[in-house]
Amino acid sequence: MSTPVRFVDTNVLLYALSTDPGEGAKRDVAEALLEERDLALSVQVLQEFYVQATRSSRGDALDRGDAALLVEAFSRFPIAVTTPAVMRAAMDLCSRFSLSYWDAAIVEAARSLGCATVLSEDLGDGVDYAGVRVINPFRDVHDVSRGR
Repeated sequence: MSTPVRFVDTNVLLYALSTDPGEGAKRDVAEALLEERDLALSVQVLQEFYVQATRSSRGDALDRGDAALLVEAFSRFPIAVTTPAVMRAAMDLCSRFSLSYWDAAIVEAARSLGCATVLSEDLGDGVDYAGVRVINPFRDVHDVSRGR
């Protein structure tokens, strides 16, 4: 398998399963992305997905069993683990770029797998975090439900 070049953040996974009619365009983008082979994830992303997908206040919440099956399905991609080295690098990145620890951990997990790009709606489209660039795959999608 070739080295993954794009790292997927949690929001991509969540949009892929959204049943919100206002998020249909984002769902289409997310589903198409997840059909690609050059993607990677982290344990953190899978954990966040599971928690958010099963959150009772979510209108289209999954039951825990279905969410666990999706986590297994997403495990077809390379998955970064949070090692002490990744954690220390994330803490350093927090200071250098004024990121939350969790966002920095996403960037450093991507870096640990050799990914040059993080696909995320949340990290600042086009920002380069010391060699890992964020691309918002939804930047040109109009989200009807949120008026964006």
